[in-house]
Amino acid sequence: MKRLTIAALAATATLLTACSGEPAATQEEAQEYTARQYMQAINDIARSDDVENDEARKPGELLAFAQIDRGDVVGDYVMGGGYVTRLLATAVGADGKVYAFQPTEFIAFNADYGPQQDDTVRRYSDNDGNPVHVFPLRAPLAEPGWPEQLDTIITVMNFHDLYLENFPEDTATTAIAGLYDALKPGGSLVVIDHLAAEGSGIEAANTLHRLDAQVARDALEAAGFVLEEESDLYANPDDPRTANVFDDGIRGQTDQVAWRWRKPE
Repeated sequence: MKRLTIAALAATATLLTACSGEPAATQEEAQEYTARQYMQAINDIARSDDVENDEARKPGELLAFAQIDRGDVVGDYVMGGGYVTRLLATAVGADGKVYAFQPTEFIAFNADYGPQQDDTVRRYSDNDGNPVHVFPLRAPLAEPGWPEQLDTIITVMNFHDLYLENFPEDTATTAIAGLYDALKPGGSLVVIDHLAAEGSGIEAANTLHRLDAQVARDALEAAGFVLEEESDLYANPDDPRTANVFDDGIRGQTDQVAWRWRKPE
């Protein structure tokens, strides 16, 4: 669902003021999103297996930060085990769509990703097993093949993978350009990822599975994205950002960036 532009909000506010004689809502109030409004999605019985991870992953806050509306068409870029896909499935409502993208390279690396994608889509299919509003995509990492333009794309803990040395050198550039093209004008890209120490470069992705924020920023801006908001939703200042994210001492407690980038209208 296309979000209101600033001009449209201003026009609506003027009309409300003229008709009621009362102060109109501000732009910020009109666009407010809260974790509470997504309780139906959080409590979806189809994601009961995910509840144990909710404290750390903050599902309501994530959906609010991503500004997900009912009726939206959303892509989960590199869905992994399907946590975000299952969260989005109810959040977009019966009139929305979720495209759950699993890269073929990831399935080749970990065969479980295929059945995990199948299982997630099955939970939201009809009695004959046909996808209703959660649709699977399998394709190369840099070429998801989105079948239509999207309101929002969310990628969680996988943006750094674009810089892995076992992928072609132009993977990040190609993939980011593809994400930009896949969005409707005014659409948004939400990126959550483990942070590396400043200046770590792409080496951090390969050795620590972390993202150098400046490397990603430069690439996203070069593609045309505009940073709309950065959040400390998943911040942990006690993380020195120097350990592999799978190390027992830091796993599940990493300092993470949360960005919402916008494709200009």
